[in-house]
Amino acid sequence: MAYLFKQGELPSLIDAKQARERIFFVNQELAKIDDMLAGVMYYKKDAASPLHLHKNCEHFYFIIEGQATVESDEGVRPVGPGDMIFIPAEEKHRLRAKAPLFYFEWQAPNRFQTTILEGTGDDLRWERKDGKVWMQS
Repeated sequence: MAYLFKQGELPSLIDAKQARERIFFVNQELAKIDDMLAGVMYYKKDAASPLHLHKNCEHFYFIIEGQATVESDEGVRPVGPGDMIFIPAEEKHRLRAKAPLFYFEWQAPNRFQTTILEGTGDDLRWERKDGKVWMQS
């Protein structure tokens, strides 16, 4: 079976700080698979993910609009439209928007554990617009 997802018809998840929004197109709930997690993210200016890592998970960002920095063990580097960032499993990383940011995110497999290195558990708390709470693992 092929799936067709329309962004405007999918649940939207808002982070606890109301600064980041994500819309998944492929996840366990929508596609009944855990081989990958894919969707789009919107960051307000100055929004950032916590410094974190994912065990057992390769991670990609493809920047569509906006400017940001990506932080890893190699330092902090600017990124913008057309840039693809690859984060190997267990690599520390953080993305910070320097302007409103829109990007595509892909993680595989979707059987990973996130470890926050700077921040709190609230940095992994996302609320659905329909009022249901979704916790990232």
